[in-house]
Amino acid sequence: MASVCIYLQIHQPYRVKQYRVFDIGNDPHYFNGAGEGKLNNEWVLRKVAEKSYLPTLRLLSRLLEKHPEFRFSVSVSGVALEQMASAAPEAILLLQKVVATGRVEVLSETYYHSLAFFYSRDEFERQIAMHRAAIKKIFNIKPRVFRNTELSYRNDLAQWAEDAGYDGILAEGWDAVLGWRSPNFVYRPKGTQHIRLLMKNYKLSDDIAFRFSSRDWAGWPLTADVFASWVSAHNGNAETINLFMDFETFGEHQWESTGIFNFLERLPGEILKNPDNDFKTPSEVIASYPIRDEVDVPHVLTWADTDRDLTAWVGNSMQRAAIEGVYALEKRVLASGDESLIASWRKLQTSDHFYYMCTKWFSDGDVHAYFSPYESPYDAFISYSNALSDLRIRLGGG
Repeated sequence: MASVCIYLQIHQPYRVKQYRVFDIGNDPHYFNGAGEGKLNNEWVLRKVAEKSYLPTLRLLSRLLEKHPEFRFSVSVSGVALEQMASAAPEAILLLQKVVATGRVEVLSETYYHSLAFFYSRDEFERQIAMHRAAIKKIFNIKPRVFRNTELSYRNDLAQWAEDAGYDGILAEGWDAVLGWRSPNFVYRPKGTQHIRLLMKNYKLSDDIAFRFSSRDWAGWPLTADVFASWVSAHNGNAETINLFMDFETFGEHQWESTGIFNFLERLPGEILKNPDNDFKTPSEVIASYPIRDEVDVPHVLTWADTDRDLTAWVGNSMQRAAIEGVYALEKRVLASGDESLIASWRKLQTSDHFYYMCTKWFSDGDVHAYFSPYESPYDAFISYSNALSDLRIRLGGG
C-alpha cells in the first residue's frame, strides 16, 4: 500500500513598495503599490487568483466529487487570507467548500509566514495563536498538524510542536538528513515521544512543481499515467508518498498552457487505478502507519535551494541586517500599543522580504529572481531598510 499525501501551500506576502529615502518620516504606508505591477499587492493577488487559486480550487472541488477516495491538505498564511478577503473573496468561499467535505485538512503555521521561531519564540507563538484563531473563524476547525514557514524545521521545533499538542509536523525529506532511509515512511523526531514527522518526497514533488514544463527534462512531457506509474513503483517499499508543493504550482508557476490542469484532472483517477494506492491527509497518514525510525535534525532544514538551509533568507549581510533589525524592535513595537504599527512590523517579518535580497548564483539565483518583484536584491534591501528606518522613527527613535 502506498498512500499519496498531498500538501499545498497558499501564501502571498505584502510586498514593500519602492520606498525611497525621501519617504522616511513622511509615509507610514510601506505596502501599497500604485498601478499594475509586481509591487501592487492587490493586483498580484487578483492575478494569481485568476490564474491559479480559482481554477485550481474549482478543479479540486470537482475531483473531490468524482473520486470519494481523493483527499489532500492545504495551508494558508494569515496574510494570504487577509488579501483574499479583500481582493478575491471567492477563493475563500471555494476553500470553505472543499474543507467542508471533511476530506481536506487545513494545517497550522505562522500567521505572517515568518521565521520567528529562530528569532523570537514569544513572537512565534503569538503568530501561531493568531493563525489558529483565523482558521477557527473561517473553517471552524482546529489544525492537528503543523508546518513551519518554508518547511523550516529542527529538532527543537518538533519538541515545541509536541508540547503545543500537535499530532504531526512536516519537513523536507533531504538525503543528507535521511541517509539510507526513505521519505516514504512515518518517523519520530529526535527527542520527542508522540508527535509524528512526515517528510517530503522532493523528487516526485519537484517533478510537478519545477520540472513539469521543462523541455530539457528527460521526463517531459509528464502525463498523469506516467506519474501514477512512478508512484505505484514504490509499492512494497513505501507507505506514504508525500507530495508537498506551492498551490501556485497550478496555473501560476506552471501555466495553463503547459497542460498542468489536464495533468491534475487526470491524476487521482490514474493513481487510483492501482488498488494498492490511495490518498490520505497528513492526519490520516499519522493514524494509519507506525513509526519506522527516529530522525535527527540538529540544524535548520528547509525546502529551499540546493543547500536546504536558511541561507535563502539569511545567507548574506544584507539579509542578516534586515532580519535582525526587524526583530530587534520587538519590545518597543509591542510596548507602543499601536495596532497599525504592530501590524506593519509583523508584515515586515514575512520571509519573502529576505528571500528577495538573496545574491546566490546559478539555478538557485534564477529561482529567487523569478519570484522577486524588484530589479535586484539590492533594490529589495534598500526599500526594506528605508521602511524599517521609518518604523524606528515612528517608535520615537532613529
